[in-house]
Amino acid sequence: MAIFLFLVLVAVVLGLIGIAVEGMMYLLIIGAVVLVADLIFFGAHLSRRTRRRSVR
Repeated sequence: MAIFLFLVLVAVVLGLIGIAVEGMMYLLIIGAVVLVADLIFFGAHLSRRTRRRSVR
């Protein structure tokens, strides 16, 4: 969970820098890619956790 929150924070910071500084639009794109990758990772982690529970 800590890694997820850290990567979300990194993505937000990169996005803000990419918006604020002229000519650094690539940082906004990198931030968006990091955020999407982090959400996919978190979703995969949650789906693996729910599969282990068996219905009795």
